[in-house]
Amino acid sequence: MIDWYIIDLIGTCVFAISGALSALNKKMYHDLFGIFFVGFLTAVGGGTLRDILIGAHPIAWIRDPNYLLVIIGSVSVAVLGRKWWLGTLRRPLLVFDTLGIGLYTILGMQKALNFDVNNWAAMVLGLISAIFGGVIRDTLVNDLPLIFDRQIYATACLAGALLYLIGRSVALDPMVNFTISASLITLIRLLAIRNGWALPRIK
Repeated sequence: MIDWYIIDLIGTCVFAISGALSALNKKMYHDLFGIFFVGFLTAVGGGTLRDILIGAHPIAWIRDPNYLLVIIGSVSVAVLGRKWWLGTLRRPLLVFDTLGIGLYTILGMQKALNFDVNNWAAMVLGLISAIFGGVIRDTLVNDLPLIFDRQIYATACLAGALLYLIGRSVALDPMVNFTISASLITLIRLLAIRNGWALPRIK
């Protein structure tokens, strides 16, 4: 049995850290509120839009204070450990963003399916859950959102989403299905980053 609530909190943590690291990359060391704001919107942006679209009210982070506590803790960890993050990992922001989209694509899909949307709409809502917070993050720090770049990003999410639907159709164990689908997204994205894979240009 999958505890989707715990997975949601883990995804919130990962995305909050990615948002905070993005702000720190822009040298926002003396603007703690700004760092928290970027981390907060990165963490809840996609899920909030998804919940609005499917009519899931009240929104999770408004109903449950644990989401805000996780975000505060995650941003604090990012700020206090910024020298370690930036010194140990080559691309810490991309690592956390990659973990986040893997978790949130499948989580967002399953929550949408719980509201009886069709499979294709669930894929779109999973994609929204995964990438919209990152779009907000990148816009706030004046970067080009990754989804608008030629990088393999949304494509990885769609591949994992399709695999998840296939797993559901053959009654694969939910935990196994979640694990392999989220892992596929993460693996494709990491390989794309490592090897510089990109979508072809439209001429």
